[in-house]
Amino acid sequence: MPDLLDDADVTEALSRLPGWTGGTAALCYTVDLPDFRTAITVVDEVAAIAEQRDHHPDIDIRWRTLTFSCATHSTGGVTANDVELAASITAVVDQHGGEVSNG
Repeated sequence: MPDLLDDADVTEALSRLPGWTGGTAALCYTVDLPDFRTAITVVDEVAAIAEQRDHHPDIDIRWRTLTFSCATHSTGGVTANDVELAASITAVVDQHGGEVSNG
């Protein structure tokens, strides 16, 4: 089982993940995509990555706005697996023209 990250580790990880927020419980990222179809494409691509890694984010879909939450439920917080998944999610979002949501 992966080790939980402490506050300092999560703060350092967030400094490398523009637009992500959170703490030791979970990393969160809310983005707007150009349209609904593109948002679903992003979800599909993230799902493929998650299945490959056997590590899955929580995803909330609201029209073209997606919110991702990464936490390792079996350990009760954020691990290195979540940081790696967050970086992959960011890359997919960027590839499809997503932007950090302003609310």
